[in-house]
Amino acid sequence: MNIGDELRRVIRGTVLTPGDEGFDQARRPWNLAINQPVQAVVEAADAEDVAALVRHAHLAGLTITTQPSGHGATGDTGETILLRTTRLDHLHVNPDERLAHAGAGVKWGHVQEAASPHGLTALVGSSPAVTVTGYTLGGGLSWFSRKHGWAAGSVRAFDIVDATGTRARITADDDPDLFWALRGGGGDYAIVTATEFDLHPAPDLYGGRLLWPAATAPAVLDAYREITATAPDELTLWYDLLQFPGAAPLVAVDATYLGAGGDAETLLRPLEKIAGRLSDSRAMLPPAGLGAITAEPTDPGPGMSRAELLTALTDEVAATLLEQPIDPLLSVQLRHLGGALTRPSGIPAGHLEEPYALYLFGIPGQDGGAAVRERMDRLTEALVPYTSGRKPFTFLAPGERAASAFAPDDLTRLRDVKRSRDPRGTFRANFPVLAG
Repeated sequence: MNIGDELRRVIRGTVLTPGDEGFDQARRPWNLAINQPVQAVVEAADAEDVAALVRHAHLAGLTITTQPSGHGATGDTGETILLRTTRLDHLHVNPDERLAHAGAGVKWGHVQEAASPHGLTALVGSSPAVTVTGYTLGGGLSWFSRKHGWAAGSVRAFDIVDATGTRARITADDDPDLFWALRGGGGDYAIVTATEFDLHPAPDLYGGRLLWPAATAPAVLDAYREITATAPDELTLWYDLLQFPGAAPLVAVDATYLGAGGDAETLLRPLEKIAGRLSDSRAMLPPAGLGAITAEPTDPGPGMSRAELLTALTDEVAATLLEQPIDPLLSVQLRHLGGALTRPSGIPAGHLEEPYALYLFGIPGQDGGAAVRERMDRLTEALVPYTSGRKPFTFLAPGERAASAFAPDDLTRLRDVKRSRDPRGTFRANFPVLAG
Protein backbone atom coordinates (compact mmCIF):
# COMPACT_ATOMS: atom_id res chain seq x y z
CA MET A 1 0.00 0.00 0.00
CA ASN A 2 1.45 3.39 -1.00
CA ILE A 3 1.34 6.55 1.10
CA GLY A 4 -1.66 7.91 -0.78
CA ASP A 5 -3.73 4.82 -0.02
CA GLU A 6 -2.64 4.91 3.62
CA LEU A 7 -3.67 8.54 4.00
CA ARG A 8 -7.01 8.07 2.27
CA ARG A 9 -7.90 5.45 4.86
CA VAL A 10 -7.71 8.06 7.65
CA ILE A 11 -8.43 11.38 5.88
CA ARG A 12 -11.88 12.60 4.85
CA GLY A 13 -10.46 15.54 2.94
CA THR A 14 -8.44 15.49 -0.27
CA VAL A 15 -5.23 13.48 -0.65
CA LEU A 16 -2.96 13.92 -3.68
CA THR A 17 0.31 12.14 -4.44
CA PRO A 18 2.78 12.36 -7.35
CA GLY A 19 1.06 11.35 -10.55
CA ASP A 20 -2.41 12.42 -9.38
CA GLU A 21 -4.17 15.10 -11.39
CA GLY A 22 -3.80 18.41 -9.58
CA PHE A 23 -0.85 17.31 -7.42
CA ASP A 24 1.67 19.75 -8.89
CA GLN A 25 -0.74 22.65 -8.52
CA ALA A 26 -1.60 21.67 -4.95
CA ARG A 27 2.00 21.50 -3.77
CA ARG A 28 3.00 24.91 -5.11
CA PRO A 29 3.75 27.60 -2.53
CA TRP A 30 2.70 31.23 -2.83
CA ASN A 31 6.15 32.08 -4.20
CA LEU A 32 6.23 30.27 -7.52
CA ALA A 33 10.02 30.67 -7.75
CA ILE A 34 10.34 27.96 -5.09
CA ASN A 35 10.15 24.27 -5.89
CA GLN A 36 8.39 22.39 -3.11
CA PRO A 37 8.88 18.59 -3.27
CA VAL A 38 6.57 16.60 -0.99
CA GLN A 39 5.39 13.01 -0.64
CA ALA A 40 1.72 13.98 -0.57
CA VAL A 41 -0.62 16.94 -0.22
CA VAL A 42 -3.50 16.70 2.24
CA GLU A 43 -6.30 19.27 2.31
CA ALA A 44 -7.98 18.58 5.64
CA ALA A 45 -11.77 18.62 5.83
CA ASP A 46 -11.76 20.06 9.35
CA ALA A 47 -9.81 20.10 12.63
CA GLU A 48 -10.62 16.48 13.38
CA ASP A 49 -9.17 15.56 10.00
CA VAL A 50 -5.97 17.36 11.01
CA ALA A 51 -5.88 15.33 14.22
CA ALA A 52 -6.36 12.08 12.29
CA LEU A 53 -3.48 12.99 9.98
CA VAL A 54 -1.18 13.77 12.91
CA ARG A 55 -2.06 10.52 14.70
CA HIS A 56 -1.22 8.58 11.56
CA ALA A 57 2.03 10.51 10.99
CA HIS A 58 3.05 10.07 14.63
CA LEU A 59 2.65 6.29 14.46
CA ALA A 60 4.15 5.92 10.98
CA GLY A 61 7.16 8.16 11.58
CA LEU A 62 6.10 10.71 8.96
CA THR A 63 6.67 14.47 8.99
CA ILE A 64 4.05 17.16 8.31
CA THR A 65 4.64 20.64 6.90
CA THR A 66 1.63 22.89 7.38
CA GLN A 67 0.95 25.79 5.02
CA PRO A 68 -2.42 27.50 5.04
CA SER A 69 -1.63 29.52 1.90
CA GLY A 70 2.02 28.79 1.17
CA HIS A 71 3.45 32.15 2.24
CA GLY A 72 6.96 31.88 3.66
CA ALA A 73 7.77 28.58 1.95
CA THR A 74 11.44 27.68 1.57
CA GLY A 75 11.34 24.45 -0.44
CA ASP A 76 12.77 22.51 2.52
CA THR A 77 9.93 20.01 2.36
CA GLY A 78 11.43 16.82 0.94
CA GLU A 79 9.92 13.61 2.37
CA THR A 80 7.12 15.52 4.13
CA ILE A 81 3.35 15.55 3.87
CA LEU A 82 2.12 19.03 2.97
CA LEU A 83 -0.99 19.91 4.95
CA ARG A 84 -3.32 22.58 3.59
CA THR A 85 -5.85 24.06 6.03
CA THR A 86 -7.84 26.07 3.48
CA ARG A 87 -11.16 24.50 4.49
CA LEU A 88 -10.76 25.56 8.12
CA ASP A 89 -12.35 28.86 7.16
CA HIS A 90 -14.77 29.59 10.01
CA LEU A 91 -14.67 33.14 11.35
CA HIS A 92 -16.55 34.70 14.26
CA VAL A 93 -16.22 38.33 15.31
CA ASN A 94 -17.56 39.47 18.69
CA PRO A 95 -17.62 43.27 18.51
CA ASP A 96 -18.78 43.72 22.10
CA GLU A 97 -15.74 41.90 23.47
CA ARG A 98 -13.50 43.03 20.59
CA LEU A 99 -12.55 39.44 19.86
CA ALA A 100 -12.21 37.35 16.72
CA HIS A 101 -11.94 33.58 16.34
CA ALA A 102 -10.49 32.55 12.97
CA GLY A 103 -9.85 29.11 11.53
CA ALA A 104 -6.44 28.33 10.09
CA GLY A 105 -7.61 28.95 6.54
CA VAL A 106 -8.97 32.46 7.17
CA LYS A 107 -7.21 35.36 5.45
CA TRP A 108 -6.80 38.81 6.92
CA GLY A 109 -9.01 40.40 4.27
CA HIS A 110 -11.98 38.39 5.56
CA VAL A 111 -11.27 39.41 9.16
CA GLN A 112 -11.12 43.08 8.19
CA GLU A 113 -14.38 42.82 6.25
CA ALA A 114 -16.10 41.42 9.34
CA ALA A 115 -14.50 43.81 11.85
CA SER A 116 -14.65 47.00 9.79
CA PRO A 117 -18.41 47.77 10.20
CA HIS A 118 -17.84 47.84 13.97
CA GLY A 119 -14.98 50.34 13.80
CA LEU A 120 -12.48 47.63 14.71
CA THR A 121 -9.28 46.38 13.14
CA ALA A 122 -6.94 43.46 13.59
CA LEU A 123 -3.18 44.00 13.65
CA VAL A 124 -2.87 43.28 9.94
CA GLY A 125 -0.06 43.75 7.48
CA SER A 126 -0.26 45.13 3.96
CA SER A 127 -1.75 42.09 2.19
CA PRO A 128 -5.33 40.84 2.65
CA ALA A 129 -4.29 37.51 1.10
CA VAL A 130 -2.08 36.38 4.00
CA THR A 131 -3.64 34.00 6.53
CA VAL A 132 -4.19 34.90 10.16
CA THR A 133 -2.46 31.76 11.39
CA GLY A 134 0.76 31.88 9.36
CA TYR A 135 1.26 35.60 9.95
CA THR A 136 0.60 35.34 13.69
CA LEU A 137 2.83 32.31 14.24
CA GLY A 138 5.65 34.45 12.84
CA GLY A 139 4.92 37.36 15.17
CA GLY A 140 3.13 39.61 12.71
CA LEU A 141 4.47 43.10 11.94
CA SER A 142 1.39 45.24 11.39
CA TRP A 143 0.56 48.68 10.08
CA PHE A 144 -0.39 49.26 13.71
CA SER A 145 2.49 47.58 15.53
CA ARG A 146 3.95 50.96 16.48
CA LYS A 147 0.77 51.52 18.49
CA HIS A 148 -0.15 48.00 19.63
CA GLY A 149 2.97 45.82 19.22
CA TRP A 150 3.28 42.46 17.48
CA ALA A 151 0.07 40.83 16.23
CA ALA A 152 0.99 37.69 18.16
CA GLY A 153 0.83 39.70 21.37
CA SER A 154 -2.93 40.11 20.84
CA VAL A 155 -3.63 36.36 20.78
CA ARG A 156 -5.90 35.11 23.58
CA ALA A 157 -6.02 31.39 22.71
CA PHE A 158 -5.07 28.79 20.13
CA ASP A 159 -6.95 25.68 19.05
CA ILE A 160 -4.21 23.14 18.36
CA VAL A 161 -3.40 19.56 17.49
CA ASP A 162 -0.32 18.35 19.35
CA ALA A 163 2.29 15.87 18.11
CA THR A 164 0.28 12.88 19.31
CA GLY A 165 -2.84 13.98 17.42
CA THR A 166 -4.68 15.32 20.47
CA ARG A 167 -6.84 18.40 20.03
CA ALA A 168 -6.76 21.13 22.67
CA ARG A 169 -7.50 24.76 23.32
CA ILE A 170 -4.54 26.46 24.98
CA THR A 171 -4.09 29.79 26.73
CA ALA A 172 -1.42 31.46 28.82
CA ASP A 173 -2.99 29.91 31.94
CA ASP A 174 -3.33 26.24 30.99
CA ASP A 175 -0.20 25.73 28.83
CA PRO A 176 2.09 28.74 29.22
CA ASP A 177 5.15 27.27 27.47
CA LEU A 178 3.39 26.15 24.29
CA PHE A 179 1.23 29.28 24.23
CA TRP A 180 4.36 31.44 24.50
CA ALA A 181 6.16 29.53 21.74
CA LEU A 182 3.27 29.79 19.27
CA ARG A 183 2.91 33.54 19.74
CA GLY A 184 5.64 34.37 17.25
CA GLY A 185 8.01 31.40 17.54
CA GLY A 186 6.86 29.72 14.32
CA GLY A 187 4.78 26.62 13.75
CA ASP A 188 7.24 23.96 14.84
CA TYR A 189 5.50 22.83 18.05
CA ALA A 190 1.87 22.05 17.17
CA ILE A 191 -0.59 22.55 14.34
CA VAL A 192 -2.82 25.55 14.97
CA THR A 193 -6.35 24.98 13.68
CA ALA A 194 -7.80 28.30 14.93
CA THR A 195 -6.70 31.49 16.67
CA GLU A 196 -8.61 33.78 19.03
CA PHE A 197 -7.29 37.32 19.21
CA ASP A 198 -8.07 40.88 20.25
CA LEU A 199 -9.42 43.45 17.84
CA HIS A 200 -8.51 47.09 18.32
CA PRO A 201 -10.52 50.30 18.01
CA ALA A 202 -10.20 52.12 14.69
CA PRO A 203 -13.14 54.55 14.55
CA ASP A 204 -10.94 56.92 12.54
CA LEU A 205 -8.39 55.50 10.13
CA TYR A 206 -6.48 57.47 7.52
CA GLY A 207 -4.12 56.10 4.92
CA GLY A 208 -2.89 55.98 1.37
CA ARG A 209 0.05 56.28 -0.99
CA LEU A 210 1.86 59.35 -2.30
CA LEU A 211 3.81 58.80 -5.53
CA TRP A 212 6.53 60.84 -7.28
CA PRO A 213 9.08 60.38 -10.09
CA ALA A 214 12.34 58.83 -8.91
CA ALA A 215 14.18 62.14 -9.38
CA THR A 216 12.54 63.34 -6.16
CA ALA A 217 13.72 60.31 -4.14
CA PRO A 218 16.35 62.24 -2.12
CA ALA A 219 13.86 64.97 -1.16
CA VAL A 220 11.20 62.38 -0.28
CA LEU A 221 13.68 60.46 1.87
CA ASP A 222 14.70 63.65 3.66
CA ALA A 223 11.06 64.37 4.47
CA TYR A 224 10.52 60.75 5.51
CA ARG A 225 13.45 60.94 7.93
CA GLU A 226 12.16 64.22 9.33
CA ILE A 227 8.64 62.89 9.96
CA THR A 228 9.65 59.53 11.38
CA ALA A 229 12.13 61.11 13.80
CA THR A 230 9.23 62.44 15.89
CA ALA A 231 6.18 60.51 14.62
CA PRO A 232 3.54 59.53 17.19
CA ASP A 233 2.86 55.82 17.60
CA GLU A 234 -0.41 56.16 15.70
CA LEU A 235 1.45 57.04 12.47
CA THR A 236 3.27 54.46 10.34
CA LEU A 237 5.21 55.34 7.19
CA TRP A 238 6.87 53.15 4.59
CA TYR A 239 9.28 54.57 1.99
CA ASP A 240 9.46 52.71 -1.34
CA LEU A 241 11.84 52.94 -4.26
CA LEU A 242 9.95 51.24 -7.11
CA GLN A 243 10.98 49.93 -10.52
CA PHE A 244 8.16 48.18 -12.32
CA PRO A 245 8.99 46.38 -15.61
CA GLY A 246 8.76 48.67 -18.62
CA ALA A 247 8.00 51.77 -16.50
CA ALA A 248 9.98 54.75 -15.26
CA PRO A 249 11.36 54.44 -11.71
CA LEU A 250 9.23 55.88 -8.93
CA VAL A 251 9.35 56.72 -5.24
CA ALA A 252 6.39 56.34 -2.88
CA VAL A 253 5.43 56.85 0.73
CA ASP A 254 2.72 54.61 2.17
CA ALA A 255 0.99 55.84 5.31
CA THR A 256 -1.53 54.81 7.92
CA TYR A 257 -2.72 56.87 10.85
CA LEU A 258 -5.04 55.81 13.67
CA GLY A 259 -6.84 59.09 14.03
CA ALA A 260 -8.42 62.02 12.20
CA GLY A 261 -7.29 62.92 8.71
CA GLY A 262 -6.55 66.52 9.59
CA ASP A 263 -4.08 65.45 12.24
CA ALA A 264 -2.37 63.11 9.79
CA GLU A 265 -2.11 65.76 7.11
CA THR A 266 -0.41 68.09 9.57
CA LEU A 267 2.13 65.41 10.42
CA LEU A 268 2.75 64.67 6.73
CA ARG A 269 3.15 68.30 5.65
CA PRO A 270 6.87 67.94 4.80
CA LEU A 271 5.89 65.49 2.05
CA GLU A 272 3.31 67.83 0.60
CA LYS A 273 6.00 70.44 -0.05
CA ILE A 274 7.70 68.17 -2.59
CA ALA A 275 6.73 69.13 -6.14
CA GLY A 276 5.89 66.74 -8.95
CA ARG A 277 3.56 64.39 -7.11
CA LEU A 278 2.02 61.95 -9.59
CA SER A 279 -0.76 60.64 -7.38
CA ASP A 280 -2.08 60.80 -3.83
CA SER A 281 -4.60 58.23 -2.61
CA ARG A 282 -4.72 59.39 1.02
CA ALA A 283 -8.19 59.43 2.54
CA MET A 284 -10.19 58.28 5.52
CA LEU A 285 -10.45 54.51 5.19
CA PRO A 286 -12.52 51.70 6.64
CA PRO A 287 -10.26 49.01 8.11
CA ALA A 288 -11.34 46.73 5.26
CA GLY A 289 -9.71 49.17 2.82
CA LEU A 290 -6.14 48.80 4.08
CA GLY A 291 -5.14 46.39 1.32
CA ALA A 292 -5.65 49.11 -1.30
CA ILE A 293 -2.76 51.21 0.05
CA THR A 294 0.01 49.09 -1.49
CA ALA A 295 -2.27 47.01 -3.75
CA GLU A 296 -0.03 43.96 -3.46
CA PRO A 297 -0.77 40.97 -5.72
CA THR A 298 -3.48 38.69 -4.38
CA ASP A 299 -2.45 35.75 -6.55
CA PRO A 300 0.73 33.66 -6.29
CA GLY A 301 3.78 34.65 -8.34
CA PRO A 302 7.57 34.29 -8.40
CA GLY A 303 9.77 36.47 -6.22
CA MET A 304 12.97 36.85 -4.25
CA SER A 305 13.28 38.85 -1.04
CA ARG A 306 15.72 39.85 1.65
CA ALA A 307 15.28 41.86 4.82
CA GLU A 308 17.52 43.58 7.34
CA LEU A 309 16.92 45.63 10.47
CA LEU A 310 18.63 49.04 10.36
CA THR A 311 20.19 50.43 13.51
CA ALA A 312 19.91 53.98 12.11
CA LEU A 313 18.84 55.88 9.03
CA THR A 314 21.92 58.07 8.71
CA ASP A 315 23.14 60.23 5.84
CA GLU A 316 25.44 57.34 4.89
CA VAL A 317 22.53 54.87 4.77
CA ALA A 318 20.47 57.30 2.70
CA ALA A 319 23.34 57.80 0.26
CA THR A 320 23.82 54.04 -0.11
CA LEU A 321 20.13 53.50 -0.85
CA LEU A 322 20.04 56.27 -3.45
CA GLU A 323 23.42 56.15 -5.16
CA GLN A 324 22.37 53.70 -7.91
CA PRO A 325 19.12 52.64 -9.61
CA ILE A 326 17.51 49.69 -7.85
CA ASP A 327 17.06 47.72 -11.11
CA PRO A 328 16.74 44.68 -11.41
CA LEU A 329 14.92 44.89 -8.05
CA LEU A 330 11.28 45.89 -8.09
CA SER A 331 11.24 47.42 -4.63
CA VAL A 332 13.57 48.75 -1.95
CA GLN A 333 11.41 49.54 1.05
CA LEU A 334 11.99 51.13 4.43
CA ARG A 335 9.46 50.47 7.20
CA HIS A 336 9.40 52.67 10.26
CA LEU A 337 9.35 50.59 13.44
CA GLY A 338 9.75 51.93 17.00
CA GLY A 339 6.86 52.77 19.28
CA ALA A 340 5.38 49.75 21.07
CA LEU A 341 7.85 47.47 19.27
CA THR A 342 10.67 48.86 21.42
CA ARG A 343 9.01 47.69 24.63
CA PRO A 344 9.14 44.17 26.18
CA SER A 345 6.54 41.99 24.49
CA GLY A 346 6.52 38.78 26.51
CA ILE A 347 6.59 36.74 23.28
CA PRO A 348 9.45 35.12 21.33
CA ALA A 349 9.68 38.05 18.92
CA GLY A 350 10.85 40.11 21.87
CA HIS A 351 11.36 43.81 21.22
CA LEU A 352 13.04 45.66 18.37
CA GLU A 353 15.65 48.25 19.20
CA GLU A 354 16.20 48.88 15.50
CA PRO A 355 14.11 51.84 14.26
CA TYR A 356 13.70 50.72 10.63
CA ALA A 357 13.32 47.55 8.58
CA LEU A 358 14.73 47.27 5.06
CA TYR A 359 12.89 44.95 2.67
CA LEU A 360 14.18 44.13 -0.82
CA PHE A 361 12.13 42.39 -3.50
CA GLY A 362 12.73 41.29 -7.07
CA ILE A 363 11.49 38.79 -9.63
CA PRO A 364 13.98 36.23 -10.95
CA GLY A 365 14.65 36.45 -14.68
CA GLN A 366 15.97 33.96 -17.20
CA ASP A 367 19.24 33.86 -15.24
CA GLY A 368 17.44 32.13 -12.37
CA GLY A 369 17.61 35.21 -10.19
CA ALA A 370 21.39 35.72 -10.31
CA ALA A 371 21.11 39.44 -11.15
CA VAL A 372 18.54 40.04 -8.41
CA ARG A 373 20.64 38.14 -5.90
CA GLU A 374 23.79 40.05 -6.86
CA ARG A 375 22.05 43.42 -6.47
CA MET A 376 20.69 42.41 -3.06
CA ASP A 377 24.16 41.23 -2.01
CA ARG A 378 25.82 44.50 -3.01
CA LEU A 379 23.25 46.63 -1.23
CA THR A 380 23.14 44.64 2.00
CA GLU A 381 26.93 44.34 2.14
CA ALA A 382 27.27 48.11 1.84
CA LEU A 383 24.84 48.53 4.74
CA VAL A 384 26.51 46.02 7.09
CA PRO A 385 27.77 48.76 9.45
CA TYR A 386 24.15 49.85 9.96
CA THR A 387 22.35 46.49 10.25
CA SER A 388 21.95 44.36 13.35
CA GLY A 389 21.91 40.90 11.78
CA ARG A 390 18.55 40.10 13.33
CA LYS A 391 15.44 39.62 11.18
CA PRO A 392 11.73 39.35 11.94
CA PHE A 393 10.60 35.74 11.54
CA THR A 394 8.12 36.47 8.74
CA PHE A 395 10.84 38.34 6.82
CA LEU A 396 13.19 35.35 6.69
CA ALA A 397 14.14 34.22 3.17
CA PRO A 398 15.00 30.73 1.88
CA GLY A 399 18.45 29.73 3.08
CA GLU A 400 18.19 31.76 6.31
CA ARG A 401 17.66 30.29 9.77
CA ALA A 402 15.06 30.76 12.49
CA ALA A 403 17.91 31.55 14.88
CA SER A 404 18.27 34.96 13.18
CA ALA A 405 14.85 36.00 14.47
CA PHE A 406 15.30 35.44 18.21
CA ALA A 407 17.41 36.52 21.13
CA PRO A 408 19.69 33.70 22.40
CA ASP A 409 17.69 32.98 25.57
CA ASP A 410 14.41 32.91 23.64
CA LEU A 411 15.92 30.62 21.00
CA THR A 412 17.05 28.22 23.71
CA ARG A 413 13.58 28.20 25.24
CA LEU A 414 11.95 27.60 21.86
CA ARG A 415 14.24 24.68 21.18
CA ASP A 416 13.40 23.21 24.58
CA VAL A 417 9.69 23.47 23.77
CA LYS A 418 10.27 21.78 20.40
CA ARG A 419 12.20 18.89 21.93
CA SER A 420 9.66 18.33 24.71
CA ARG A 421 6.47 18.73 22.63
CA ASP A 422 7.57 17.10 19.38
CA PRO A 423 10.43 14.70 20.18
CA ARG A 424 9.85 12.60 17.05
CA GLY A 425 9.92 15.59 14.72
CA THR A 426 6.39 15.11 13.44
CA PHE A 427 6.17 18.81 12.54
CA ARG A 428 8.51 20.78 10.29
CA ALA A 429 7.99 24.53 10.04
CA ASN A 430 9.17 26.56 7.03
CA PHE A 431 12.12 27.59 9.22
CA PRO A 432 12.76 24.76 11.72
CA VAL A 433 13.78 26.10 15.10
CA LEU A 434 16.37 23.34 15.64
CA ALA A 435 18.16 23.95 12.32
CA GLY A 436 21.55 25.64 12.23
